[in-house]
Amino acid sequence: MLSRRLMLGVALAAAAAVALPGAGRAQGNSGPIRIATAGPMTGQYAAFGGQMRAGAEQAVADINAKGGVLGRQLVLEVGDDACDPRQAVSVANQLASRGVRFVAGHFCSGSSIPASKVYAEEGVLQISPASTNPRFTDDGGWNTFRTCGRDDQQGQVAGKYIAEHFKGKKVAILHDNSAYGKGLADETKKALNAAGTTETLYAAYTPGERDYNALVSRLKGAGAEVIYIGGYHTEAGLILRQAKEQGMNVTLIGGDALVTNEFWQITGAAGEGAMMTFSSDPRKRASAAEVVQRFKAKGIDPEGYVLYTYAAIQIWAQAAEKVKSLDPKKIAEAMKAQGPFQTVLGEISFDKKGDVTVPDYVFYVWKNGTYSEM
Repeated sequence: MLSRRLMLGVALAAAAAVALPGAGRAQGNSGPIRIATAGPMTGQYAAFGGQMRAGAEQAVADINAKGGVLGRQLVLEVGDDACDPRQAVSVANQLASRGVRFVAGHFCSGSSIPASKVYAEEGVLQISPASTNPRFTDDGGWNTFRTCGRDDQQGQVAGKYIAEHFKGKKVAILHDNSAYGKGLADETKKALNAAGTTETLYAAYTPGERDYNALVSRLKGAGAEVIYIGGYHTEAGLILRQAKEQGMNVTLIGGDALVTNEFWQITGAAGEGAMMTFSSDPRKRASAAEVVQRFKAKGIDPEGYVLYTYAAIQIWAQAAEKVKSLDPKKIAEAMKAQGPFQTVLGEISFDKKGDVTVPDYVFYVWKNGTYSEM
């Protein structure tokens, strides 16, 4: 999987032109300030990279329209890691060499964790809008933050829900062996077991394949009635569709990596009733109303991690204004000590690790091609 992604050969996308015309590379006490977003701009998870880029571009445009940060305009760089850990390290080094002060990224936990080590050494602040693996902040340095929750929080909600609402049903737990997928599956399993339910099957699958019928046959043989998947929408969609094609009457439950309309494009009608955990819909929050309208005017649905990326940039900008400095360590200290910050997601404060203090995981269900909060 990693080598296939590396063959994409894209380490860093072109800088996004979201600043004053003619903005250069100045990074002293005048001129534009370089920030970045980084994630899977290409590859099978590019839908999420597109969400991040849309959120970052709009945030930069809105901040620049109000005078920028410390009176200076922002320039946005866009890094493409294709959710590959090695490519993420390369992107991190390139962004640092280009004078980037702050990165809203990455998406996949397997990319964010190794990239964070580079950023820490190079003096770059990192706020991930999407990386939920606990290790990102548990083992992180001074520079690691996230605007989303953690897998141990998300898994607790999922495991408890499955135990309560599918009592007596046979539950299978699958994962893709990624930092995100296995981490989430294991946390869900832990919570499920603690609630008195033991899974009938726990297995890994290989991401990037097209045919999961052999795995479906194992699920069928185990009599699985509920399939929990720790992994991404592409494989989850294929596994569900192929299970339904084999006549299985199952309920699929996944995590926040299913929050893209591409999931339904893969499953079609087989996706009806599939469920997932994610934070309460940010598009419906009063704090996001004005920004959501601007996205919709451009024909963009700010689903998934669009607003989480937007909020990451808002927080960095507000913290820089609080300390009257672009020093990443001073900004990081302010983020942990001087919240809450006013964002499209509402008020956000961070604990000493860089995690949000009030995660709010809820369940969503897919119906008629769209997902909505239950």
